[in-house]
Amino acid sequence: MKNNDSSSSEGPRSETARITEILRNEIIDGVRAPGSKLVERNLATELGVSRVPIREALKQLAAEGLVANRPNTWSTVREFSPSDIADLNEVRTVFDILSFELAAQRHNREGLAKLEATMAKGKELSKAGDVVGAHRSAADFHAIVTELSGNRLLTEIGELLDSRMRWQLSQHDDLDFVATEHAQLYDAIAHRDQAKVRDLAARHLGTSQDQHDKHKERLARAVDEGTESDIGTESDIGTASDIGTESDIGTASDRETESDED
Repeated sequence: MKNNDSSSSEGPRSETARITEILRNEIIDGVRAPGSKLVERNLATELGVSRVPIREALKQLAAEGLVANRPNTWSTVREFSPSDIADLNEVRTVFDILSFELAAQRHNREGLAKLEATMAKGKELSKAGDVVGAHRSAADFHAIVTELSGNRLLTEIGELLDSRMRWQLSQHDDLDFVATEHAQLYDAIAHRDQAKVRDLAARHLGTSQDQHDKHKERLARAVDEGTESDIGTESDIGTASDIGTESDIGTASDRETESDED
C-alpha cells in the first residue's frame, strides 16, 4: 500500500510503488494494449513524475512478467505467446489445485468470512456489468484462497505468479459463469470437502483456459470485421511512427542515461 509519509526516506519508495500500481492495473485491465510502447519520458510527463520512479516501476513490472524490456530504447507491454500461456496453465494446474485443497483443509473462520465477502462482491459486480471490478474481485478470490492454504512457501510462489494470473483472469468474458464457479468452490471449502474442491478446481482451470481462448477468438474476429478501433488505437496497433526508425531507436532522448534523471 502507498505510504503517504512525505519524508525523504519513504517518499521515493512510496512514489515508485504508486506508479507501479497504476501501470500494473492499466496493463492488466487492458488500458495499455499488448505490444504498446512504454517510453520513460512520455510516461513521466503523463503521470506527472520524474523518470526515476517510472524506471523503477518498469523494472518491477518486467520482473512480474508484464513488461518486456528493450535495451537502449523503450519498454513494451508484454505480448503473451501461446507458449507463454501453455507454461502458465501447466503451473496453475499444480498451484491452484493444491491451494484450494489446502484451503479446504486449513481455513479459519476469519479467512473464510473474507473469502465469502469477496465471492459475494464478485457476483454483485458481475451482475452490474462492472467488467474491471469483477475481474479484480475474481483475482482477489484466488489470492485469498492461497492465503488460506496456510503454506508460507505456496504464498510466496503465489506472489511471483500474481500479476500473470491477474492478467489471465482479466481475459474472461463470461463473468457470471466464473462467479458461479467461485460460489461452488467457496461452498466446498466451507464444508472442508477436499475431494469436491479438487474436482471443482480442476474444472475451474478448464473454464479459465476456455475463457482465455474465446476472448482471443473474439478479438481476432473484431479485427477481421474491421473494428480495430474497438481493440486498440493507432498507437496500440502500430503506425510507421510508432514502430520507429533507426533514428528513433538510436537517439539519446529515447535512451535512458543518468543525465536524464530528475
